[in-house]
Amino acid sequence: MTGPLRQLTRHLRFGAPIVVVSGLPRSGTSMTMKMLEAGGLPIVTDGKRTADESNPKGYYEFEPVERLGQDTDTSWLDAARGKVIKVVSPLLPHLPEDRNYRVVFMRRNLEEILASQSKMLVTRGEDPDATSDTDLLGFYEDHLRKVTNLLNRRPCFEWLEVQYAEVLGQPEAQAERLRAFVGHGLDVRRMAQVVDPDLYRNRR
Repeated sequence: MTGPLRQLTRHLRFGAPIVVVSGLPRSGTSMTMKMLEAGGLPIVTDGKRTADESNPKGYYEFEPVERLGQDTDTSWLDAARGKVIKVVSPLLPHLPEDRNYRVVFMRRNLEEILASQSKMLVTRGEDPDATSDTDLLGFYEDHLRKVTNLLNRRPCFEWLEVQYAEVLGQPEAQAERLRAFVGHGLDVRRMAQVVDPDLYRNRR
């Protein structure tokens, strides 16, 4: 069965897709959520984790997502059809296959991610991970390979890779890519306007 035909068949069987923004923590997922929200796509969030110094624009999290793989009841996902929800990459394997997902997968330089994560822990007064950066880089690289295989293998996923640095350097072009992929007639100009290059800290 060809890709478009398979997608149509799944749409008829499982309903409209859920837009998922994913990636490693500190890879730009919150920024992308804000872009999609500004463009006119309804978001799924509970606002329990408020904005702070590490993420001054907000985290856009939804508590039930954190229980994926633990709770058997995922019926709350039905209300997310036609909306966008944030699911960090370690939780992607736990999304049930009886839904359709359009995944925007954020990629960022891994050394920048490590630096950003360490800085966030220090800001919170927590001790940074004792694992060496070399070991963490190897772990993340292996994790991303597995996630890529997962996204390619499971028919419930359509996905688009988006580079964090390219969004900050070319916000309108990347907003247009998002609009074309998500398919909700989003406002590209407003999406680009919310991108804040000043938040590109911990550069490599």
